[in-house]
Amino acid sequence: MRLNFLQQFAFSIVFFHSSLVIAHDGGNRAIEFPDVPGFKTLVCDLHMHTVFSDGSVWPNIRVQEAQRDHVDVIATTEHLEYQPWKDDIPHPDRNRSYEYATHFAKNTDVMVINGSEITRNMPPGHANAIFIQDANKLLVDDPMDAFIEARKQDAFIFWNHPHWISQSPDASVPLSPFHLDLIEQGLLEGIEVVNDTTYSDEAFQVALDHNLTILGTSDIHELIDWQYKVPEGGHRPVTLVFATEKTQPALKRALKKGRTVVWFNDKLLGKREHLIPLINASLSVSSASYIKNSTVVHTKIKNNSDAPFMLRNQGLHDFYNSTDVITIPPHGEAILDVRVGEKKRKFTLEFEVLNALTAPATHPVIQIMVRPNM
Repeated sequence: MRLNFLQQFAFSIVFFHSSLVIAHDGGNRAIEFPDVPGFKTLVCDLHMHTVFSDGSVWPNIRVQEAQRDHVDVIATTEHLEYQPWKDDIPHPDRNRSYEYATHFAKNTDVMVINGSEITRNMPPGHANAIFIQDANKLLVDDPMDAFIEARKQDAFIFWNHPHWISQSPDASVPLSPFHLDLIEQGLLEGIEVVNDTTYSDEAFQVALDHNLTILGTSDIHELIDWQYKVPEGGHRPVTLVFATEKTQPALKRALKKGRTVVWFNDKLLGKREHLIPLINASLSVSSASYIKNSTVVHTKIKNNSDAPFMLRNQGLHDFYNSTDVITIPPHGEAILDVRVGEKKRKFTLEFEVLNALTAPATHPVIQIMVRPNM
């Protein structure tokens, strides 16, 4: 793939800045969540930009960032209608960003999905169409025609940042007859409840009310490390998609079925039927035994995920060494000395997960079975 002088110069600038960030990056930044029964957990960021619309980096940087974060899937979603750099980087073919990213991802584990951001005033606002075949055909005058063309290409289409204050000054979700018509026709299948550093309770409720797939994306324009302070321990928002395998057809099926959970600011958001299996796969009892001459069980609970878990005791048993609120760190463990009253071969701990939501202001409750050594 031959680059002209301007492109080569831009590459050199971006590589220089990226190398500065890499040099100061410390610790393990890989995003890791366990698989759940029957499905692989794919870490996905399905909304991002490069210099081929209004971003500040080239597609190769998006691939490198995904590699470093162990993101399984990214989607190139350049604005169709908004092209502020077009005089400096003309590209009449709107698939160019995807082609570059695919080229750079060739020898990596990163899967690149072709997509575009339909960029209109409200309604409908902005929407991503991913798994498209040709972005150029979506560049039409009537916004409804853009959605229809995306459907012809068998795209998965979702509403971007519906609470964005530039189009909704009070940060509400302006669900209009136009949106309801799109949903009715199957032209709008998902909604971002998280975009960049923002979250919307209303968008979450709209997803539940209309059976839309729940998504969270970075919508990154600059560098991931700068926006989310990754070297200091931050993380980009991602959508965890539960697919049968790591292929585009399996990923698309999972998105259309709504098998997702969002990870945002160390919080997990999703429908109960998808969130509970993920939490259960993340937490397990690594050891349990009675303290000598007592009916107190020394219990270690292990966390096999990148998310910390803040738990509030809801069960019958209290603790000898803790209050009713505990935190299990990422890839760490918590020790609980559980007062069971009389010796038992097994008992159940019950917790409300305070940093997880299955609906606005609704935390899931999980149960953990403990079988102490007698």
